[in-house]
Formats: sequence, C-alpha cells, structure tokens
Amino acid sequence: MGNSSRFFRRGLTFVVVTSFTIFAAFPFYWMLLTSFKTDRDVYIRSLKQFPLVFNDVPTLKNFDLLFSQTNYAQFVANSLLIGVVVVLITLATAVPAAYSLARLTGRWGEWLGIGIFMVYLIPPTLLFIPLARVVSLLRLQDSLWALVVLYPTFTIPFCTWLLMGFIKTLPREVEEQAMVDGCSRVGAMLRIVMPLALPGILTVIVFAFMLTMHEFIYALAFVSASSQKPISVGVTTELIRGDVYFWQSLMAGAIIVAIPVALIYNFFLDRFVTGFTLGAIKG
Repeated sequence: MGNSSRFFRRGLTFVVVTSFTIFAAFPFYWMLLTSFKTDRDVYIRSLKQFPLVFNDVPTLKNFDLLFSQTNYAQFVANSLLIGVVVVLITLATAVPAAYSLARLTGRWGEWLGIGIFMVYLIPPTLLFIPLARVVSLLRLQDSLWALVVLYPTFTIPFCTWLLMGFIKTLPREVEEQAMVDGCSRVGAMLRIVMPLALPGILTVIVFAFMLTMHEFIYALAFVSASSQKPISVGVTTELIRGDVYFWQSLMAGAIIVAIPVALIYNFFLDRFVTGFTLGAIKG
C-alpha cells in the first residue's frame, strides 16, 4: 500500500510539473516555430493542417527582413544601453536609501518605505503627461536619454523597498562589530552589509533590467525616431504597418531577445528567489 501511494504521488508530481513546463515553454516554441515559417505556412497551410509543425520548408527570410528593413540591431543596442545605465542609477540610489531606511530611521523608516513603495504603484498612464513637461524642460524629446531619466522613477521606489526588507534580515551585530574594530558606518556598509546583501542586490539588478526591457508606454510616448527606439517599441512599431502584421519577423525579433534573457534569469534564479523571499519576510 505504501509503495503504491508513493508511486501515485510521484506520478502526480510528474504530470503536474510536466504540464507546467509545457505551459511555460510553449510561447518560446511558438515564437521559434513561427519565426522560420513562410507566409503560406502561416496563413494557409496552418489553417488546414497541424499548425504546431512546419508544413513548408523553413526559411530565413523573416530574419533577413528583420535585420535589413528595420533598425533591429540598433533597437537591441539602445535597450542594452538604457538597461545598464538605469540599473547603475537604481543601485547608486536604492542601496544607500534602503540601508538608511532599514538602519538609521527607526520606526519611521518602515512608514517611509511603504510610502516609497506606493509611488511604484502609480500607473504610468497617469504620469507620462506631466513627465512630458519634464522631458521638454530637459530638452530630451525624441531621445533615448529621456527614458534613462524616466525609468528610475519606477525602478528606484520598488528596489528601495525590496532592499530595505532584505537588509532588515541581516543581523545588526555583524556591522556593529565591524564598527567596533574601526570601520566607519560607510565602511561597515560597503565591507559587511553589501556582500551579505548580494542576493538582494542581484534581485534588484535583474528586476530593474527586466522592467526597462519590456516597458512600453514611456518609450512609445517619448521616442519616435527609429534610431532612438528601444526594442519593446521599435519591433512593434516598424513591423506593424497599418493593417499588415509581419508576424514571422515579429516572432523572430522576440525570440532573439527572449532566449538570452530567459537563460540569464534562470542562471540567477536561486539568488533572485532568495532576494524576494527574504525581503518579504521583514519588509
């Protein structure tokens, strides 16, 4: 009886895990499949035959259209530049802010942290109109640097709140001992707290970078020049022309970026989950 129940539990676990794996992997499979399909395969044969396989010989024309008729390489470069700069700004601001709120403000720090997090919850659709005035005053219209200025407005609040909760889980005694041994407050933070807070910092890096990669509203509102667009807006605006959708090239543009991002995310998954869960315990 025990062996049969154990076998049943393992079988049920296998079925559930396999189902979730297929569900999670299917979008990647569909993007990869569609990016190599011909127009006839997508619009005609897939309607009459099984759509989850190639019904025609695969083609590379969709990738040729993507790279030769759009500024796709420039879109990727712009997104990487924006993401790296925004992550650096977020770290430079969120790390000292989170440490100060967690260690130096007492009970007020918790309320301030909640207030900072509430800023993150304001919808971008309510903010991009007043932010347009800020962009105009800075003379950053139609420039990717406008996004570098605007994106920290939503990455910094959440990342500060997340790091604040994570730092609260670290014992004060460790840094106090470092200060007794001669370290300053800043030295103790840099030499003791930051290495211990590495999972939370990696979480902030991944989260901030992902936000900049898929953000759409600000990029659409403030950037119209093709050479300045990030990938989230560039691919969709230049491969949807009127009522014509270049589905295969859209999927090709998505899969080229999605696979490396997914691999990087999974590489840091353990630390990412640790940063979120430990931050949630005290935050």
